Amino acid sequence: METDVHYPTDINLLFDAMRKVITLLARVCATLGLNEWRQSAYNIRKLKRLYRKAQSLKRSRATKKGKVEQKRDRIVRAHREYTDEAEAYLEKAKSTLEVLAETNRITAITYDTIKPYIRHAERQIDQTRRRVLMGERIPHQEKVFSIFEEHTEWISKGKAGVPQELGLKVCVVEDQYGFFLHHLVMRNSTDEKVAVALIEATRKRFPQLASCSFDKNFYTPGNKNQLERMLDLVVLPKKGRLSEEEKAAESSEEFVRARKKHPAVESGINALENHGLDRCLDHGLRGFERYVGLAIVARNIQILGTILWKRENDKIQREQTRLRKAS
Repeated sequence: METDVHYPTDINLLFDAMRKVITLLARVCATLGLNEWRQSAYNIRKLKRLYRKAQSLKRSRATKKGKVEQKRDRIVRAHREYTDEAEAYLEKAKSTLEVLAETNRITAITYDTIKPYIRHAERQIDQTRRRVLMGERIPHQEKVFSIFEEHTEWISKGKAGVPQELGLKVCVVEDQYGFFLHHLVMRNSTDEKVAVALIEATRKRFPQLASCSFDKNFYTPGNKNQLERMLDLVVLPKKGRLSEEEKAAESSEEFVRARKKHPAVESGINALENHGLDRCLDHGLRGFERYVGLAIVARNIQILGTILWKRENDKIQREQTRLRKAS
């Protein structure tokens, strides 16, 4: 499920952070009658011009070394001007914040609201300089993909036409009737790490759960052994080459029959996306988890309503048939 964020780059995340720092401090100062940030709108426009300048410069495709170096120098200069200006505003902001805190003219809530944006800006200045000025490759674990929805992760599934998604993975357990029994919002986790915990939680709610079919991504030898102790039938295809014994097991009639039913979960996932489990418009991790839960409840209610409607419709059909026969 995607979070409602724009595509992240180090320079647009820096602008987001600086915009919030300047806007929030200007609002506080205006309330207190201070004129230190009276030019806040101009400051933001100036930063935005520098940001757009750095954003518009692309790496040269020229083959001549001189042109390539010239373009590289322009890119470096634009990013240096942008980060230097941002750093100057940031130092001014930190100074203002310290004065307001020392004189008790700012509430703890406002102080705690502004401080994280300052930390975000400092990190983005550092990463921009390391990447552009020093030519360093920023490790993935150091990156943040949204300063507003900090739980956002970079998800690459290898799907055609979808190189990446920004959000969090959600794992669901669906029964043979289309009801979703359990779900898990996965943070900094992968499929094979949640398989056992997911089934344990599902069995606590539904002790009658006897079998389950998984994607290959859930497979590890440890997962298979643990799940076989919990369930009567575990349909967990192995990744890679199979031994003769494993080939025989995965070719068994029971395994194949259960595996053929597995694609039905894809239609369930599509239905969830139509009930809100596509892009979360709520804020924060708690809002994200609530949004997921409500989408799943909505889908389950729809399935229940379909069953009740069909039952009532069948009853009406039988009654009409009875009346026709009686006449």
